[in-house]
Amino acid sequence: MRSFARLARLSRGTALPALATAALLTALTGCGSGISLDEPIEGPAWRLVQLSDEPVGPNSDALVQFDRSSGRISGSGGCNRISGTYTRSGVTLKIGQMASTRMACADPARGATEAQFISVLQGTTSYRLAGPGRLVLLDASGRTVATLSTSGR
Repeated sequence: MRSFARLARLSRGTALPALATAALLTALTGCGSGISLDEPIEGPAWRLVQLSDEPVGPNSDALVQFDRSSGRISGSGGCNRISGTYTRSGVTLKIGQMASTRMACADPARGATEAQFISVLQGTTSYRLAGPGRLVLLDASGRTVATLSTSGR
């Protein structure tokens, strides 16, 4: 009983500052910052504009679209139709195994971009919206692996 009373006295001295800090962080993060903690990506078609640090050519047809009601992602890798499943919670994004049609790309560089894009999608662990119409996909270490845009630029 004495140890419980002692623990209660010790925790009283640190509990209030910890609660105040948590409340302050919550207020700053959620209210005044203008940043949503749940940034939806469903709806628009997201066109690939950059893989890692390399811009993708303006004629790239690589794009994806997320459908919340079905939990599906679909689009084009640049040569082939692609589809799969995804789950999103807050900014955490997990994309399952992607399936694609098996048409040959006439341009080998385009085929290589498609293969890299599919690999990047499957390795995505989170995302952030970097301004209006700009989606950045991140890997497990927080590195940008792809940038997509609703405008294609």
